[in-house]
Formats: sequence, C-alpha cells, structure tokens
Amino acid sequence: MATTIIAGHFELQEEVAEAVDRLVAQGYSRDGICAFYANPAGQHSVYPIGGDRDKSPGAKETSEGMVVGASGGAVLGGIVGSAGTPVIGPAAPVLGALVGAHIGSLVGSLNSTKEKNEDEEGGENEVPVRKSGMMVAVSLRDDVQEESLVALLKSVSASRIERSHGTIVNGDWQDFDPLSAPEYVDGKVLAAFP
Repeated sequence: MATTIIAGHFELQEEVAEAVDRLVAQGYSRDGICAFYANPAGQHSVYPIGGDRDKSPGAKETSEGMVVGASGGAVLGGIVGSAGTPVIGPAAPVLGALVGAHIGSLVGSLNSTKEKNEDEEGGENEVPVRKSGMMVAVSLRDDVQEESLVALLKSVSASRIERSHGTIVNGDWQDFDPLSAPEYVDGKVLAAFP
C-alpha cells in the first residue's frame, strides 16, 4: 500500500546509522525505514546498455534536423558531384549526393540539439534531478507525523529532505524511481545539474 514517504540526504554513513537508530527509538517501524545510496544521474542502468533515458531531453528535435540536413546535403552534394562527372563518370552525382546527405544529416542533428537549460516549448530540456548520495527514507502511516519526522531528520544532519509516495516493505523502497523529480518539503525543486 502506497504511503507518504519522507527521505533525507546524508553525507556520512555514521549519520545514516544514527538516523535509523533515532527513528527506531522514536517508534518508527524498522520495516518502514529504508537506507540506501542514490546513484548519480545517468547511472541507474535503466537500459541494458546503461543510462537512464533512451534519448537526451535536449535531443528530442534531432530527428527532424537530421532529415532536413540530409535532404539539403543530398541536393548540394549531387550538384557538386555532377562537376566531377568528366573525371569519375556518371556515378559522380550519386556519390556526391550520398556524401552530402551523410554530412548534412550530421550537421542537421547537431544544430537541432538543445544546450543544457536552453528554452524550448514544453520545457522538457529542464529536467530536475535527484542529487546522488546516501538517503534514509521513512514510510508514514499518518500524514500528521510529517512535521515531527522532518524535524527529527534535520536534527540528525539530513539535508535536501523530500516528500514522495510509495511503498517500503521490510526496509526496501520497492517503487523508488530515481528519475522522478524530487519534491522538497521546503517547496523548492532544484534545477538540473546545479
């Protein structure tokens, strides 16, 4: 059963151990506490060849750029290649068009790639990421506990305390999504790659 989860980031392993001990001492169930390490962005191996996404958020328009570049490059390459017909023969315009299409597709796709945090329609290029590091997550059975839990985590050196929803069973956050945008309890969401 999904519940509210409050999680804090810690710098030292000793702080993680102290936080878990204090939480248990305050009556939180050990089965509802999860201590783990959140990998850096891009290192969650979501795909068999590694990585977190099949396409970079800034590369969503590269397919269109590649087609436009290949078309323009093929035409230009065919024209340039036709000048080589007396030397190479009738294959010169075809070879010129192929080379031009290849170079044009590369240039077109590179020109369509967005820079980090560059404005675009929909804002997909601005992807908030969870910073890597050790985390302690606690499943709340009662939302009234949230304030006291946040205060307790702060008292044991937690930083970047976030709120989420999910299921912790036997100390394992079963549905943790490392790619989800963190929702910090202070209301701030950090920009991508600060």
